[in-house]
Amino acid sequence: MSDLLRRSAVLGIAIAALCSPIRSPEHQVLSALPDSSSLRELDLFSTDELEQLERRFGVHGPQHQLAQLVTRGMDRIEPVRNNTLSQLRQLKPVILRQCRLQEVNPILVTAILFDEIQHSKPGEGLPFIAHSGLVRTLGPAQLGVTELIHQNRLPEQPSVLEVKWARNQLLNPAFNVEVLVGKIHRLKGELGLRTDQPLNASRSVDDAKAIATLTYLHNGKLDYPQRVLSYMQDPALHGLIYSSRRSRLTTLI
Repeated sequence: MSDLLRRSAVLGIAIAALCSPIRSPEHQVLSALPDSSSLRELDLFSTDELEQLERRFGVHGPQHQLAQLVTRGMDRIEPVRNNTLSQLRQLKPVILRQCRLQEVNPILVTAILFDEIQHSKPGEGLPFIAHSGLVRTLGPAQLGVTELIHQNRLPEQPSVLEVKWARNQLLNPAFNVEVLVGKIHRLKGELGLRTDQPLNASRSVDDAKAIATLTYLHNGKLDYPQRVLSYMQDPALHGLIYSSRRSRLTTLI
């Protein structure tokens, strides 16, 4: 049902997008930074930084503007959003546990998962699709088998059986989240960031820049960090992670 909803939503947004003007990149706002002056100071990445990141990690430029418009349109569809939040609630325990173990900001992880789940392609979570080789990234966080190699969970030259095992594992939502948190922890180390404390975008421009870099390396598209930093300010995600439901006591009369 959720796949059908997402497929219909994408089609509708794409048709609407063809009839709508596409806003230029200078109109996009990085709302998750502490304030607008911080945005000017941060300016995301310099040309030199982009070249270094591309050379070292193989990242790319932004999505095509039509694709960005479709992505933003998906975020406005309430049933799709509610379905994403429902999946995140189920993942909350593993998110909190793994983030506590590896000193990673749980809101950062939740924001990445929100984006990847919200914009996932219909049917890509099916095992036969995963093993067909048609998709390179799997599970809620859209992770590839290569990440398991980076984390020493697989040898550098895995066998066919090991690749099959890895794909099955990545389809397991709890394992997928564990690997995502491990990826963020690993990238923090590779970038020379402190791995013994979480990053907090609202605390400083430096932390926001570090989070932008980590998210860029996760997804590889230049428009991705702005989106994730924006999701990190979503009250619904904060409520989902930090609120606790109190059990109602039944009064017997």
